Amino acid sequence: MSSAPKAPMKALTLRLQDELFAVEAGSVREILDLVPITEVPNAPEFVAGLINVRGRVVPLADLRVMFGMDRPEPNQDTRIVVMEIDIDGEPTIAGILADKVHDVTDIEAASIEDAPKVGMRWRPEFIKGIGKRNGGFIIIPNLGRIFETQGARSAHLAASEERSAS
Repeated sequence: MSSAPKAPMKALTLRLQDELFAVEAGSVREILDLVPITEVPNAPEFVAGLINVRGRVVPLADLRVMFGMDRPEPNQDTRIVVMEIDIDGEPTIAGILADKVHDVTDIEAASIEDAPKVGMRWRPEFIKGIGKRNGGFIIIPNLGRIFETQGARSAHLAASEERSAS
């Protein structure tokens, strides 16, 4: 019994430090040049701050924190990728910082493998899969899981601070 081949993943590729990452192109709303970032006191390090996207307050995340990477100062290539991410079943608009945005490409479903449990420098639950393209690897982060993990903690912190302030 043969099953039909899976459709390729339409992916936006972006660079964080020296690694190539891919996010689902269908969930990308827009790509922005760096905009002013409002810092949030007591927010987890992962939350770079809040940005204004067409009058809407949007949290901005720095995935480099989650992946234990250096965080160089932004430069002319730095972009903000505004996405719709499913967090705990709720579609949520969030931005992620990218050192550079490359292109939209197809990643063949057959070339995407699960993240290995050993030999990874990142927590495997934060990686949806690893694709191959042009002899290199493309990391596909599990953004829903990353944001759920961090979002629950930051929402809990905000709520407890709210209570202690009253």
